[in-house]
Amino acid sequence: MPHLAFSTPLGDITLFEEDAAVVAIDWGHADGGGKSALLQEAMHQITAYFAGTLRSFTLPLRPTVTKFQRRLWRALEDIPYGQTASYGEIAHLIDSGPRAVGGACGRKPLPIIIPCHRVLAAQGKIGGYSGLDGLDTKRFLLRLEGAL
Repeated sequence: MPHLAFSTPLGDITLFEEDAAVVAIDWGHADGGGKSALLQEAMHQITAYFAGTLRSFTLPLRPTVTKFQRRLWRALEDIPYGQTASYGEIAHLIDSGPRAVGGACGRKPLPIIIPCHRVLAAQGKIGGYSGLDGLDTKRFLLRLEGAL
């Protein structure tokens, strides 16, 4: 599977492509791979996001997810850059429960691009984050967007 690893302010990440779509982002560096125009564009967009010059991604995405996760990702993509929503608010939008939303966010295949970091616990508490350094990573992304 074509993939591309590169450095970000949070450390190395690796992008994975399948059938002309980005299917996953992993924290860390995967050796090998093979650069493609799509992976190069995804790297460019993520780099621009970290530079503060890109607020939304325009990449073909095709993560392997359940129907529930797909509904959740769509709701997460609707949270504007620099804003947050609660697990409860998202659960209400997709007719689910806050714990199910939190669990699905924890299994996200496309961190950063699918903005699970914009989802907070009740009363604006930071909640959890399963990526890289956990809550430190979530706080970094929220500060980058001006949401903290």
